[in-house]
Amino acid sequence: MPTSQYNRREFLGVMGAAAAAAHAAPGREQPNVLYIMADDHASHAITAYGSRINKTPNIDRIAKGGVRLNNCFCTNSICTPSRAAILTGQYSHKNGVYTLGDALDPNRNHVAKELKNAGYQTAMIGKWHLQTNPTGFDYWNILPGQGVYYDPVFIDGGQKKKHSGYCTDLITDFTLDWLKQRDKKKPFFALCHHKAPHRPWDPAPKYAHLFDGQTIPEPDNLYDHYEGKARSVAAVKMRVGEDMNKTDVKMDLPADLQGDALRKWAYQYYIKDYLRCIQSVDDNVGRLLDYLDAEGLAKDTIIVYTSDQGFFLGDHGWYDKRLMYEESLRMPFLVRYPGAIRPGTVSSDIILNIDFAPMFLDYAGVKTPAEMQGRSFRANLEGHSPSNWRTSMYYRYWMHNSNDHHVPAHYGVRTKQHKLIYYYGKPLGMKGANEPATTPEWELFDMQKDPREMKNLYNDPAYRGLVDKLTSELARLQKEVDDTPA
Repeated sequence: MPTSQYNRREFLGVMGAAAAAAHAAPGREQPNVLYIMADDHASHAITAYGSRINKTPNIDRIAKGGVRLNNCFCTNSICTPSRAAILTGQYSHKNGVYTLGDALDPNRNHVAKELKNAGYQTAMIGKWHLQTNPTGFDYWNILPGQGVYYDPVFIDGGQKKKHSGYCTDLITDFTLDWLKQRDKKKPFFALCHHKAPHRPWDPAPKYAHLFDGQTIPEPDNLYDHYEGKARSVAAVKMRVGEDMNKTDVKMDLPADLQGDALRKWAYQYYIKDYLRCIQSVDDNVGRLLDYLDAEGLAKDTIIVYTSDQGFFLGDHGWYDKRLMYEESLRMPFLVRYPGAIRPGTVSSDIILNIDFAPMFLDYAGVKTPAEMQGRSFRANLEGHSPSNWRTSMYYRYWMHNSNDHHVPAHYGVRTKQHKLIYYYGKPLGMKGANEPATTPEWELFDMQKDPREMKNLYNDPAYRGLVDKLTSELARLQKEVDDTPA
């Protein structure tokens, strides 16, 4: 079509899409992207990651056909900030989403906007949880806030409608409907965001009795009493049993149990409902994979399964997330792209949620915008990790003592072997701080000798040199990402 038939914006958009296609993988057009994200799905509840407590055969199909990331980490382990980081490729202090109460600025640039400008058709379906309505998507159908499991309300392009059914099934239904009705002349970027397995862990009726009569294996540190840990960590209110309520275990907590006995009792009720929710997620991942296969789309589609952060499955006696401990920090990340990513491979490189957007843009042939702080890990996925890839990562949690869990604000550094965490309390004017400051404290863990993070080495004189080294690395990372120390 002659240039005169376009206005300037349309012409630049068409030219940009053509340029992006030209830079896609040699001999291949821009790939489709199907990004499936659960909420609070811990990697150690996925068979591909060695789960001892459940089986996830459909999620495992992605791992068998692609690559499993063993060290994928979030930069702020809480729903809203992690989702903002994934979209924008920026840390919380850059995108303005520090806490559960912060909104993503609708005008802020993000990965879907970049891909749409490059010729992609974009969709956002399921849990959004960023306060404002989505922008940058051709189609969106989202849960209001956290949403509910049974007969949920969805907001479809601004219109609220209640639907009969189970939320996990409905999100997949809507994703499949959109895929079937999309413009098949364009590549697609579809976000399928599940509510499950977020608290209160309400399973689908068909799985209400799954695991009945079974005893789910306990984590080896379910009865952690936090000896030697930071005092503020020992005081967090995320203990299985003791800090749960009737909604969590679907009955009154027994008045005659307390301490370890209550923890043991509550664990079985909590973990079974959590795993029942995951069973529905796995089923629905299978539905999406089957659709790609049936339509001949699998070979041209990057498919990702991940979670917005990790989750404590009774580890250290806790549920929930937030802390920089491994179960909360680590995100599952499985990705398949036939012909580019070798099946059944594993990467132990340190990947962050701010890297997701640059990776998708790289595969689409789109240059990463300067404001994105993440880095494409396409080469890492394909088995060619750059020699200058990061060997440490920076984490910061901002919601000091808020939301009933009383988790202290903290930041830290994790390398391949060690982790240093600083619980800095509440500096004046800190975002999301609602209660008095705690006393600043430190923790140091050796992740090779003590992968369960049971022994705090910070005050051990033998580790003073390591503390100094990691403290310097923490300061370097803060400066690199342009964050302000507490």
